[in-house]
Amino acid sequence: MSTSKQKILIVDDEPDILELIEYNLKKEGYQVYSARNGQEAVAEAKRTQPDLIVLDIMMPKMDGIEACRIMRTMPEFKNTFMVFLTARSEEYSEIAGFNVGADDYIAKPIKPRALVSRINAILRRNSPPEEITDNKLEIGDLVIDREAYLVYKKGVKVVLAKKEFELLYLLASKPGKVYTREVILKNIWEDSVVVTNRTIDVHVRKLREKLGDDCVSTVKGVGYKFEA
Repeated sequence: MSTSKQKILIVDDEPDILELIEYNLKKEGYQVYSARNGQEAVAEAKRTQPDLIVLDIMMPKMDGIEACRIMRTMPEFKNTFMVFLTARSEEYSEIAGFNVGADDYIAKPIKPRALVSRINAILRRNSPPEEITDNKLEIGDLVIDREAYLVYKKGVKVVLAKKEFELLYLLASKPGKVYTREVILKNIWEDSVVVTNRTIDVHVRKLREKLGDDCVSTVKGVGYKFEA
């Protein structure tokens, strides 16, 4: 993957963390910028227009959650990837991050090479190599044909109900992206019927039964994502 034109903004109030991440990302070929708090992050993001922003949560002046929330209200950052890198492991902070528009959440301490691999994978979502022509997705041993409403796993046809197929196609269109329940409801069921969270859970359970337990992951308190 060519990374020469992709820009990443790292936001952390610890100089050692900034230096470590910046060094490894530059080695990978990214253009890297840095900020030390949420206020600086918003200003630097406006100036540099990064493809991906890595945000710590606990920072002075403005925390990462608030900085992410502010940037998500700006049209120029609607499609920018936002990733939280934080030492906080409480579930509520993870949920708060996804609720303001985070794409991923990485806990400290983390090995630099693992972080770089994760960032590479996130940036590939912009143009996933698995996506092929005429409304087909090919991900590993799974082929999803949007026009024919057909799914094949290891060459074997898998029969899915209409809503099961639509849910699978939505999640698989961006592997690794977390879809909230609200987004799933809006995209799959719209306003045509009264649907509860239980309905979504049942459809996910059926997908796991037919395609394997590891195809769809639950992000507790937030929603679901497709695992490539």
